[in-house]
This record gives sequence, C-alpha cells and structure tokens, in this order.
Amino acid sequence: MAILKIARMGHPVLAQKAQAVADPASLEIRRLVSDMIETMIDANGAGLAAPQVHVPLRVVVFQAPQGRSDPGLSDDERFDHMAPLTVLVNPQIEIVGDEIEGGWEGCLSVPGLRGFVERPFHIRYRGFDLEGRAVARSAKGFHARVVQHECDHLDGTLYPSRMRDLGKLIFESEARHFVQKEE
Repeated sequence: MAILKIARMGHPVLAQKAQAVADPASLEIRRLVSDMIETMIDANGAGLAAPQVHVPLRVVVFQAPQGRSDPGLSDDERFDHMAPLTVLVNPQIEIVGDEIEGGWEGCLSVPGLRGFVERPFHIRYRGFDLEGRAVARSAKGFHARVVQHECDHLDGTLYPSRMRDLGKLIFESEARHFVQKEE
C-alpha cells in the first residue's frame, strides 16, 4: 500500500470525465483502491475519487466516520452506520424526491477551504464492489452528500462550482467564526 499524491484544484485530471472500469475485480483496481483508502485515511477525508489521485477512472471510496469535526455538521450527520467504508466502481446516482439540504463541504483537492453547498437530501446509488458484485443503497443527509461529492469528481466537477453563494466559501481556520455568525 502507498499514500498517493492528491491532485489540487486546477490540475487537468480534476476537470475531465473519468473512464468506466472494465473489470472491477482486477488486480490493478484492487491495488488502486487499497492505496486510495490509505490515502483517504491519512488525509482525514470522508471520501476520495480516483481522479483525485491522478487516475481518471470511475472509482470512489468513502465513509461517514464517527467523530467528524466538520463545522456545521449536526450530531445526526457526524456518523451514519449505513455508510461504512465503501468502494464503488462505476457508480450511478438517482435522486429521490425534491428535498434539498445545504451543508458545509471540504475537499482534499481544495485544501484549507470550506464551502456551503446545496444538494439533494435523499439519493439511491449503485455500482460494483471489488468482487464485481452489485452494490445498491439508499442514502440521506451526510451519507448522501459524501456520495454526491465524490461522484462529482468522476465528471470533472469540484464543489465550488456547485455553490450558489461564493460569499460562503471560507478558510477552514475561520469556519468557527462564520458558523457562530450564522447562528
């Protein structure tokens, strides 16, 4: 296993559409996923997409770990037992209902910043695991946000482009002041 270099906003790999994976169970994909998980954990991320480690393939890993300290997260969002460490190859998302929820997002490819992004609250997602078996789940709240954020990377989209108000793009070091002001 290895900790991989994370591409930062502005790198061309983050702006392109990732390619589908032909064989989710291949040794190459297993190695990539192993390295992605190690990289995500080392960087204290909730998720990571293959393009973020300079590999333009449709692969994401994510979790909703207990103890997340992101500003603005409610207690319910901090941990979702329905979002264990998950590997999704060739993921697809279906929006369920019209409810939209705003929340603060950060990104390993946009270090030091947080932005307030509105996203669908409830989704269904599907894809394949490393055995080539189908994975299908329903997700709400933080779980849904993480999945949508990571899958956006597969289409060359970073969260700042989803923001409606760039006045809510802030430095992490100032987040506590901004959140207090909002309350």
